[in-house]
Amino acid sequence: MKEGLFYRAGHQTMAFIDYMGELFLFLVDACRSLKRPPWFIREIIAQMYHLGVKSFILVAVASFSVGLVLAMQGITVLKMFGATNYIATSVAFTFVRGLGPLLAGIMLASRGGAGMGAELGSMRVTHQIDALTVSAVNPIKYLVVTRIVACMLVLPLLTVAANLIGILGGMLIGVTQVGITATYYYTLTVKYLTLRDILPGIGKTAVFGMIVGAVSCYHGYNTEHGTFGVGQATKTSVVASIILILIADVFLTKLTLLIWP
Repeated sequence: MKEGLFYRAGHQTMAFIDYMGELFLFLVDACRSLKRPPWFIREIIAQMYHLGVKSFILVAVASFSVGLVLAMQGITVLKMFGATNYIATSVAFTFVRGLGPLLAGIMLASRGGAGMGAELGSMRVTHQIDALTVSAVNPIKYLVVTRIVACMLVLPLLTVAANLIGILGGMLIGVTQVGITATYYYTLTVKYLTLRDILPGIGKTAVFGMIVGAVSCYHGYNTEHGTFGVGQATKTSVVASIILILIADVFLTKLTLLIWP
């Protein structure tokens, strides 16, 4: 039984390493295609609209809800120390340092990642990608690079929105349950926040966007087995993107703490 357990663990580990290697080579291939024009700027802008603007409502609802819950739970703890006024600072730090970027990345992976996986998977099984190749259009550059770049550009903007909306959710609880004014809440929010707190969190989202774009395009671009494969690519795109975002967040957070303690 132990041998079977160790065998399965080793097999899964090697499969993960093999998967990461293929994903890395796919990303390298995408980066190489950027050396020469065209760069399909119009397609990048279109993808930013589909990935960013259409994901805004989802990010806003998630951030506002989490901001409300975070403030309600925080008040309970801060009451023990007689510092309920500092719920504003607590919510702001939590969002801008880690929770805002993570929420925005997961929401983009849930909606945009699934969409990209399904779209490219459908194009693969219906031979549209082969048609692009025959038409002398580089499918990696036109389909993959544009989506990765769009994710990397739009996710920092979604993160800024998530931070602001999450802080507004905390403000609602602070005003209604603690009794502090909106002006005083704003003062406590900006009093201790610095660029050292805000920029690392936003910077992480460029990496999160690259992960969402690369993983989703990889699974969609390499779809097999017809419509069943499209479903599998869509599901795997979301799951793999979220897992890799969570893993990357651990290392990026440690790195930013070392650079900006």
